[in-house]
Amino acid sequence: MLYIHVPFCQQACSYCDFYFVTNLKHKAEYVKAVQNEIIIRKDEIPQTIESIYFGGGTPSKLNLLEIDRILDVVNSTFKVTSIAEITLEANPEDINREYLKGLMQIGINRLSIGIQSFDDEELKFMHRTHNAQKGEYSVKLSQDTGVENISIDLIYGSPLLSLSQWRKHIKKAIDLQVPHLSAYNLTIEPKTVLYQKVQKGITAPVDEEKSATQFKMLVEMLCNTGFEHYEISNFALPNRYSRHNTNYWKYLPYLGIGPSAHSFDGNTRSWNVRNINFYISQLLKNQLSIEQKESLSLSQQANEKLMLGLRTQWGANLDEINQKTGIDFFEIKSRQIEQFLTHKLLIISQKTIYLTLEGKLLADYITEKLMI
Repeated sequence: MLYIHVPFCQQACSYCDFYFVTNLKHKAEYVKAVQNEIIIRKDEIPQTIESIYFGGGTPSKLNLLEIDRILDVVNSTFKVTSIAEITLEANPEDINREYLKGLMQIGINRLSIGIQSFDDEELKFMHRTHNAQKGEYSVKLSQDTGVENISIDLIYGSPLLSLSQWRKHIKKAIDLQVPHLSAYNLTIEPKTVLYQKVQKGITAPVDEEKSATQFKMLVEMLCNTGFEHYEISNFALPNRYSRHNTNYWKYLPYLGIGPSAHSFDGNTRSWNVRNINFYISQLLKNQLSIEQKESLSLSQQANEKLMLGLRTQWGANLDEINQKTGIDFFEIKSRQIEQFLTHKLLIISQKTIYLTLEGKLLADYITEKLMI
């Protein structure tokens, strides 16, 4: 797997804590730096690449030539399968017919469109740059242009979102006939604009009870329409999962390129600096900008496999964790597991534990209690 972080954004969304910059003037230097990093790190992916993901930030701030130049280096450096999933995250305001046709011509075969909401007031609250009409139009235009593999993002739990509005948003997503949907509960992250507003009493904090109700509504409506709830925040029609993200959740190695991007080789995790100027200056000298590396202990690996597995419909297989790490979760955490089984937050089958619907609402708490 190859992840490429594109940090450029038109403006800051109120809730976002990913690394981004709103100054677009360094795009050409950034592309060159990314090309250099790919070449320098070519030996870190010995296997064939089956997925490439442009995330951000806002990757659709790159023009077609810039994306093509990056893909050219990827294809000349690595062995990329002919059926690789190549995803680009895009904002609705960047989508037009010419851009879409160009993306398909250079190899992008999947779009993840940041809709977030179908309500103008909510979009203003989130400090998004598009309106509801543009969001819906961007999906329909993509479909009309021939982009068939589309995912959209939605956010629930905001103070402005009523239950009836959320039901309409879900129905709108279903009516758009996209094969994949990611829905995230609004979280108040430190160092964001939204966090500052909540701290000052300008904005109400997230109502956890309302969020839980909206989550259950989401699961019921989508699953009743044929979607599979294959990860806590992700839903797909049969066989339409995000291959890239599924590989993350299955704890497979990946290489992250770009400022702030993380990499994992199965035993060691590393990440690049969160500073585009330093990133560019290093890579233009053909020097990496890795901020830190850490070797994961067997217990850390076991905990991560548990955490990721519990988030998915495939669950956490305790025998697999034991075989990889020598750590028997069931023996060490049998009392906690039994408690969660009793309260119907977990189910267990053939040494695999799964979160129930109620358990998914407490996923972080349950995972914390089961970690060693």
